[in-house]
Amino acid sequence: MREFFKYVFATVVGIIISTFLIFLFFIVIVFSVISSLDTTSSTTVAANSVLYLNLDQTIKERTPNKTFDNLPVIGSGSGKSIGFNDLIMALKKAKTDDNIKCIFLNVSSPNAGKATLKEVRDAIIDFRKSKKQVIAYSEVYTQDAYYLASAADKVYLNPQGVLEFKGFSSQLTFFKGAMEKIGVEAQIIRVGNYKSAVEPFINDKMSDYNRTQVSAYLGGLYDTFLNGIAETRKIPADSLYVIADTYRIKQPQDALNAKMIDGLKYKDEVLAELKKLSGLSPRQKIVSLTINEYAANLEPENSSSRDRVAVIYANGDITSGEGNDDSIGSERISRAIRKAREDDKVKAIVLRVNSGGGSALASDVIWREIVLSKKVKPVIASFGDVAASGGYYIACAADSIFVQPNTITGSIGVFGIIPNFQNLLNNKLGITFDGVKTGQYADIMSVNRPLTAGERLIIQNDVNHVYATFTSRVAEGRKKSQSYIDSIGGGHVWVGTDAVKIGLADRLGNFQDAITAAAKKAKLKEYKLVEYPQKTDPIKSFLEDGTENIRIYYAKKEFGDNFLLFQQLKKAVVNSGIQARMPFEIKVN
Repeated sequence: MREFFKYVFATVVGIIISTFLIFLFFIVIVFSVISSLDTTSSTTVAANSVLYLNLDQTIKERTPNKTFDNLPVIGSGSGKSIGFNDLIMALKKAKTDDNIKCIFLNVSSPNAGKATLKEVRDAIIDFRKSKKQVIAYSEVYTQDAYYLASAADKVYLNPQGVLEFKGFSSQLTFFKGAMEKIGVEAQIIRVGNYKSAVEPFINDKMSDYNRTQVSAYLGGLYDTFLNGIAETRKIPADSLYVIADTYRIKQPQDALNAKMIDGLKYKDEVLAELKKLSGLSPRQKIVSLTINEYAANLEPENSSSRDRVAVIYANGDITSGEGNDDSIGSERISRAIRKAREDDKVKAIVLRVNSGGGSALASDVIWREIVLSKKVKPVIASFGDVAASGGYYIACAADSIFVQPNTITGSIGVFGIIPNFQNLLNNKLGITFDGVKTGQYADIMSVNRPLTAGERLIIQNDVNHVYATFTSRVAEGRKKSQSYIDSIGGGHVWVGTDAVKIGLADRLGNFQDAITAAAKKAKLKEYKLVEYPQKTDPIKSFLEDGTENIRIYYAKKEFGDNFLLFQQLKKAVVNSGIQARMPFEIKVN
């Protein structure tokens, strides 16, 4: 009995101590949230300041609330991040800020899509019109990093550093063999020869259709990349192609010889140059502030106009329900569009889309709100890195669609995946099933047996119906015949330049171009920008997503570069049913 009470006492003490530690941890978190939400503090920009443009961070659609995002495990694990428009607006302000003397651009491996990189790069080029210098320096330039750095006045590389310049490649991973080994069959129903999202689960290599479209869009991305560098570095695009094709840049001196950089310098030498540019003596310390600090203190527009242009951000996978800042929930986004439509102060709407698609049903729900809004006020769509499949669906009714040359868009097609685990369960695990039903189709979506011919026909008809609806929506919005849309649809992926040529988009232009067009169509000379939907409450997001973030954090640690493969396999099972989604995860190296 004595031992019993000893163990009971120890257990109770352990519970009390654990509870206290959890409570203490919670208090620390709450105080960190409160301090991060303090909007009274501001960063003072001293005279002769250097703006530190650190682009080795995630460039998102919107700057997240300052809470747990930068904390490992608890937060998203993505580290520091900034919204691309806040970054661009900060550069625009710095252009006329007398206290900012120059920019120090430091970038090795930016985390952003190709179209976002172009938006940022163009903003750097625009800043240079102020005659203030932009100095880029890094020990290592990946291709994306060099694409950004090449917009600077001077590009420097560490004398022992690396400049990657080899051309683009896109490699797809196929799971057919692995699925056969474990006894899982992916039952596919689709429309469109180019709708290749299902290919990794039924093929062991790319189909001819898929190889054709991947070659086309990869070439389009590469053209934008080379032409941008050619323009700022004054090197012919053909010469750049040869440099990459022959892998000429092996050593830092090779980059200097090819005039791709302006010098080989150590950081102390670059800092000395920055001191000169900011009017400091060699003994004085550089006064600098980060782009994040500078952007956080952007003043709201001081326009006295009551007229507004609403920007609605649609970012991530399209799902039914609420969603969050990184996914497009049909309820949340349709409610935001409706709110903007019913607000008399809002005279025009800009739908900013960065999505590879998702649920066909959820896409149609959002499309309906755009159609209704278009009847009462201008609606302009701005496409980011990708606006494909369901991402294109939700925007096809807009009055006008703006894309970047390297935006991935189109992919008008539909598919369904119904996994069959019978072989795995029956033959490998020894698990069998039996039951009763009141109708022959009562268990039509069962995953423990193969589809019957009748079930497959029903699902195929559903997929055909969704595709017919999809193409009719696009035809109506783009003022084309449905047969024409079908001819350029079938799941075909296009880059922005080609999308304009075939009529899926109207103009090449950036986010600000879309906003300007919306204001012009609404006949507005002065206006304020308002953003929808409201950002997710940070504490609510932590409570709802904290566990998921921890799981993702450790999954990334465990899988490393293979985390993308893990996500693809998960999507194949979780996203079963009818989908309007990008053919595959695009990763360009």
